[in-house]
Amino acid sequence: MFVAPDPGRLRLRNSLRAVVGVGLAVAVAELAGLSLTASITGGLAALLALFTVLDPTVRAQRVTTALLPVAGFPVLALATTLHGTPPLRDAAFLAVVFAGVYARRWGPRGHALGIFGFMMFFVTQFLHAVPAQLPELYAAVGLALVASGAVRFLLWPIERRTPPAPAPPGLPGTGLRRPTTRQAFQTTAACGFALAIGQALSEDRWYWAVGTAWWIFVNTASRGETLVRGFRRVLGTVIGIAAGLLIAVPLHGAPAPTAALVAVCVFGIFYTAAPSYSWMMFFVTVMAGLLYGLLGVLHPGLLLLRFQETAVGAIGAALAVVLILPVTTHATNDAWIQRALRRVHAATAEATARLAGSPTADPAPHAAELEALLARVRMALAPLVHPLSPFPARKARARRVIALLDDCSREVRGLVAVAADPDASHDARLAAACWRVEAAVEALTAGGPGAPAPSSEQHPHAPEAAGALAHLHGLERALVDLAHPLRSSRPSPLVDA
Repeated sequence: MFVAPDPGRLRLRNSLRAVVGVGLAVAVAELAGLSLTASITGGLAALLALFTVLDPTVRAQRVTTALLPVAGFPVLALATTLHGTPPLRDAAFLAVVFAGVYARRWGPRGHALGIFGFMMFFVTQFLHAVPAQLPELYAAVGLALVASGAVRFLLWPIERRTPPAPAPPGLPGTGLRRPTTRQAFQTTAACGFALAIGQALSEDRWYWAVGTAWWIFVNTASRGETLVRGFRRVLGTVIGIAAGLLIAVPLHGAPAPTAALVAVCVFGIFYTAAPSYSWMMFFVTVMAGLLYGLLGVLHPGLLLLRFQETAVGAIGAALAVVLILPVTTHATNDAWIQRALRRVHAATAEATARLAGSPTADPAPHAAELEALLARVRMALAPLVHPLSPFPARKARARRVIALLDDCSREVRGLVAVAADPDASHDARLAAACWRVEAAVEALTAGGPGAPAPSSEQHPHAPEAAGALAHLHGLERALVDLAHPLRSSRPSPLVDA
């Protein structure tokens, strides 16, 4: 996890920026004389703004950040007003769940606004906020968004070379067959189950079960993905609870060390979110324990209840994804793999054009998108390579596919580096090698004739062209080798789970 690739140290810089943004938001709330409850709300709002707003352009990110109060303020008012009337509160919470997931059909902006609205209802339950606190909660959220926005867009702008995680592939369908509509019903059912069983366990901390069920459905597109995500969430929570017993409980809410450790957790959440969901949940769980310590309610029994509620939420998600409008894993695997292969071809074509002297050709964005797509491929294939998978042959094929796609990514990165050299020269053999890569991709994505065998021709003597041709040959070999694991698993791509 700590040695996972981090091109341009983007994860490191985003994580450090998040610590600064959240820290500034909390500091501003404290300087404004707001209560501890309001300061925690502001810190969470800043964290969400930095974590969930992932529009492809900076301008769009600014607009989405400015719209967060539009989604959050009405939900805060609703949650605090209904706090004392559980039946209405529960019904409103489930309505917010459905609307928040349904909003994902409008892309990254709808995704961010939906999460923000849900979490404003969640934090109201976490802090037991009441209507009298609403003005300072509004003030804390507003100040937090201004502070985190200033850090993100003014003090520490970071050029995004790697695009955000792509949306689930556009599986066809309308009505209940539309992915966002289907998942809205699944998530609402899971949260309804979690709410009922969670309240049977605890009338005060039931919301952890609902939060677990909600977050398991974020960025998943199939039954297998959701089940694996639920397992990883429970695993991360268990490890985080163990750490909380050793770290958070002995602190007894001491402000200075608690604040320092919360900052470490914020860094960990952002740094591990992409490579490891279990580690991200570890840091979330430890941070929750530290915040409970600040509120003066932390004890070992509370951490045990946290585990129980998390397990209930995971069970609710598993039941919902299996029983309600299920989508099998094989329905998404091919879509992600084919999108990654098309990015391989696009990056190769742009790099070859760049080497041919085109001043407008730029393979870097395609290579960056390929990295994001490969992360999504790994998530889609995670059910197959999981240690508990009962299908060894499918596990071996999935691991082979991931390894070969990683080879493709490595060769593309090398090709992009060669093409970026202003002194790189063009060789006629590059065009022929690029054509063979294109033919190999078409054979894999369109079911066309088999890919041509890798060329055994000698590399040209020009160093730049030799380097580019070596990477193209590496791509050829990886694409030809991909044909066997992909085609041997059809018509059900890799798995029927």
